[in-house]
Amino acid sequence: MKNVYTVAQVNSYIKNMFAQDFFMNRLYVKGEVSNCKYHTSGHLYFSLKDESGTLSCVMFAGNRKGLSFPMKEGQQVIVLGSVNVYERTGNYQLYAREIVLDGAGRLYEEYLRLKAELEEMGMFAKEYKQAIPYYVRRLGIVTAPTGAAVQDIRTISLRRNPFVQLILYPAQVQGEGAADSIVRGIRALDALGVDVLIVGRGGGSMEDLWAFNEEKVARAIFECRTPVISAVGHETDTTIADFAADLRAPTPSAAAELAVADFRELAKRLDTYRKNLESSFAWRLEQYRGRLEQLRGCLHRASPRQQLFEKRMRLAELQNGMEQAMRECFLDRRSKLDLYIERFHGLSPLLKLQQGYSYTEGQDGRAVTSIRQAEEGESLRIHVTDGIYTAVVKERLAVERE
Repeated sequence: MKNVYTVAQVNSYIKNMFAQDFFMNRLYVKGEVSNCKYHTSGHLYFSLKDESGTLSCVMFAGNRKGLSFPMKEGQQVIVLGSVNVYERTGNYQLYAREIVLDGAGRLYEEYLRLKAELEEMGMFAKEYKQAIPYYVRRLGIVTAPTGAAVQDIRTISLRRNPFVQLILYPAQVQGEGAADSIVRGIRALDALGVDVLIVGRGGGSMEDLWAFNEEKVARAIFECRTPVISAVGHETDTTIADFAADLRAPTPSAAAELAVADFRELAKRLDTYRKNLESSFAWRLEQYRGRLEQLRGCLHRASPRQQLFEKRMRLAELQNGMEQAMRECFLDRRSKLDLYIERFHGLSPLLKLQQGYSYTEGQDGRAVTSIRQAEEGESLRIHVTDGIYTAVVKERLAVERE
């Protein structure tokens, strides 16, 4: 058997056929909703049916942000998507990107056409978006004067910062002439010089919100010198004005929170800044005080008076040291002198004489210590304690000493 393929190969081949078919990659399918299930993952599974058949459909969670209404059984809808094959089961299904109610189909097509045209012109480019200032003093509002939107904006703004001035341009936001009224409001408040401009209204059907899908409104927002926050409908509603605005808010209340800074949070932040500044200032002051004391000490030590004082102190120290050294030297010499005196005292002839000894010297004045130093008949002088004897040698007798 030749040319045998696996199931996966066949499914992959069919999937590639669908992927390469341009018609299958972007088509609108009209039908009645059935078997509609919202999965916990955020995906939406449903079927489209008519009198002749049924088509399985899925809208992934990432595309549901463009769904402006809750899907229900029996609704007539138009789905924009692509047909492809789920390889695991071999079933083909419609992967939905956008869904509108059948009655809004014509308007939705006009919406998509204008959106693509303005996007190609660069009106939605990020480089043209203006930053929303963090602190505003005057907030401009273009909306209906009696709707819930202006009340929500007013309530949120007063709660967040009661010192912000709110300037309302009472515009018509629905029906014939609404787009022109919105354009006049944008231009009037832009000329007035407000800090931020909120353009929007409460929720409604696509027909109710259509004024914000007009090209003239988008151009007025794009040309506005004041930063614009769009706040049209509910979170799931998306209009051309949202793409043209500098910032899109999901609701009018959210727009007020984005435009008006909470003064309590600001007060806390300022208090934190104050504490940090005081701490930093105290730390820096302490550093400078220490440095000042250091320099003061250096200056004090370098002054002539201090130099003279230090020299005097040094001289006094040297003098004291010299006197101490002299005293020590004197005491040392005195001790040695006493030692010598004591030693000489022990050797003193007078002391010996006082002990009964005598001292004999010859005619030449030398001490006589041997009989050989004097001859018989020679005169000698004998010293005793209290005087001197003069004697003559009569005889010399040698004595042997052991």
